Amino acid sequence: MDTANEFQILKPASWPRPSGYSNGIAITVTGRQIFVAGQVGWDAECKFTSTQLADQVRQALQNICTVLAEAHAGPEHIVRLTWYLTSRDEYLADLDNIGTAYRDVMGKNFPVMSVVQVVALMEAQAKVEIEATAVIPDKTEAADSAAAEDTAEVEVFDIQLEDIVTPPSR
Repeated sequence: MDTANEFQILKPASWPRPSGYSNGIAITVTGRQIFVAGQVGWDAECKFTSTQLADQVRQALQNICTVLAEAHAGPEHIVRLTWYLTSRDEYLADLDNIGTAYRDVMGKNFPVMSVVQVVALMEAQAKVEIEATAVIPDKTEAADSAAAEDTAEVEVFDIQLEDIVTPPSR
């Protein structure tokens, strides 16, 4: 799916390009909205296999994608992520590995994102919890809109250059 035609990335011209997220996204078509509860970095059996933040980020994002797959959606449909971290310092110290984990799971999708440090999460071993919002565009409406654009009538005028440009009077 080509989300570039369905989601508009909002970046004010005078602002620098954000790294790893978007400032805003406008959804230009209607569709099905999916809200994914906060996912932590445990596996399908609710067991943590790593104490490393980057590994838990990878697993939390994979968990989000597993939930999205139930609605026939993928990471390309995500328009918003909210991250809750137990350590800002650990996050900043491991940005390279977190970025690699993110790209491995999410690809080049950079939704709007908030990252918040919290005192603790409900699961004692969890270092991160991530919520997601996704939109699956309505294919029927998108197809109808594209078809309407293809069949739109265009009125052509035969205008001579001298009808538009009037030489200065002397």
